[in-house]
Amino acid sequence: MNELRWLMRAKRWAQHPPSSKRVKLVFGVIAFCLLLFAIERFVGVPAWMQMEREPSRFSIKP
Repeated sequence: MNELRWLMRAKRWAQHPPSSKRVKLVFGVIAFCLLLFAIERFVGVPAWMQMEREPSRFSIKP
């Protein structure tokens, strides 16, 4: 049933494609996310953004 819904949505999208403004917006958001990922990957993140790992509740303490 879900496949039929996606086929109908694809048909509607093919008949009425999104505007160029919306396509630019989507590609802009994707580019921004990739830029943030690259900065975090190659430059790193500041110490204040690092999460401290909490010990597990079930770990056995010596």
